[in-house]
Amino acid sequence: MQRWRGLEDIPQDWGRSVVTIGSYDGVHRGHQLIIGRAVAKARALGVPSVVVTFSPHPSEVVRPGSHPPILAPYDRRAELMAGLGVDALLILPFTAEFSQLSPADFIVKVLVDKLHARAVIEGPNFRFGHRAAGNVDFLRELGSTYDYEVEVVDLVERGEAGGGVPFSSTLARRLVAEGDMDGAAEILGRPHRVEGVVVRGAQRGRELGYPTANVETAPHTAIPADGVYAGWLTADGERMPAAISVGTNVQFDATERTVEAYAIDRVGLDLYGKQVAVDFLAYVRGMAKFESLDGLLEAIADDVKRARVLTDASDAARR
Repeated sequence: MQRWRGLEDIPQDWGRSVVTIGSYDGVHRGHQLIIGRAVAKARALGVPSVVVTFSPHPSEVVRPGSHPPILAPYDRRAELMAGLGVDALLILPFTAEFSQLSPADFIVKVLVDKLHARAVIEGPNFRFGHRAAGNVDFLRELGSTYDYEVEVVDLVERGEAGGGVPFSSTLARRLVAEGDMDGAAEILGRPHRVEGVVVRGAQRGRELGYPTANVETAPHTAIPADGVYAGWLTADGERMPAAISVGTNVQFDATERTVEAYAIDRVGLDLYGKQVAVDFLAYVRGMAKFESLDGLLEAIADDVKRARVLTDASDAARR
C-alpha cells in the first residue's frame, strides 16, 4: 500500500480512483464496511482505492484541547487498511488554513485535481469542509459536475454492548474507558490495542517475581479503565499471553498511571527500549490495596491464572 503525506506526494501521473475520506480512528467494523466497499468498487472499475485521512485529528485544530482518545495510531491504521486491500493512504496535514477550505474547494483540490475520483464511498453522517458544512448530498450534487459517483454505506447496528446503536469510534472510546473490553472488541472487530515503548519503572514487579513491561504510550492514547486485564503482549513479532495492570499501583501509593504487562511464564525477557503492543482481551478485576504483601502475591497469582485461562480459551476458539 502506498502512503502519501500530503497532496504533493501523490504521483503526477495518478489516474482515476475510488476514494473514501474520514478520520477512521480504530478502523472499526463500521469503517471496515465503508473501506471494504471502496476496495470492492475500485476493483470492479479497475482503478486503485484510496483512503484519505487527517493528522492531527481535526478537532484539535478547530477546538484546541479537545483531541479525542486515540484508538489506533496512524501506523496501526495503515496496517489494518492494507489488510482490507486499500491501495493508497493519503494523510493530509490538518492545519488552520486547511480547515478554512469550503466544501466545494475541498472537492476540487483533493478529489478532482489530485485523486481524480471516479467514485466516493462514505457513511451517512460524513461531513467535510469549513465548519463541516459539506455532507453527502452536497458531495452528490457536485459529482454530476466533476464526473464522480457517490455511494453511501449504511452502518449496521451492533449488539448488546452499545444498546443496538451503530458502530462508532465515540462508542468504542467510551467502552474502552469503562473497561468493557468485550463491548469494545465487538465494535473494533478485534481486541483493543495499546502501543508504546518499554521504559524502566519502579521494578516492583520484578522484585515480586512478576517482571512487567512498563509501556510508555503516546499522548491521547485510549487507555482502558484502571484494573487488571487478560490479554497479550507482542514484542519482536512474538505474541505472548499476559496479565495486564492499568492504574497508579495503589498498593505502593504511586501517583503515575501506567500500563504494565506481565508475559505469563516467560523468563529473562529484555524489552527495554523496544516498541511493543498490548492487546486487551478481558477485564479481570478492579484495583485494590491489600493488607499484606502475601495478600498481594496471592491476588497476582490468581490474576495470572485467570489471564492464562482466558487467553488460552480465546486462542483455542480462533483455531
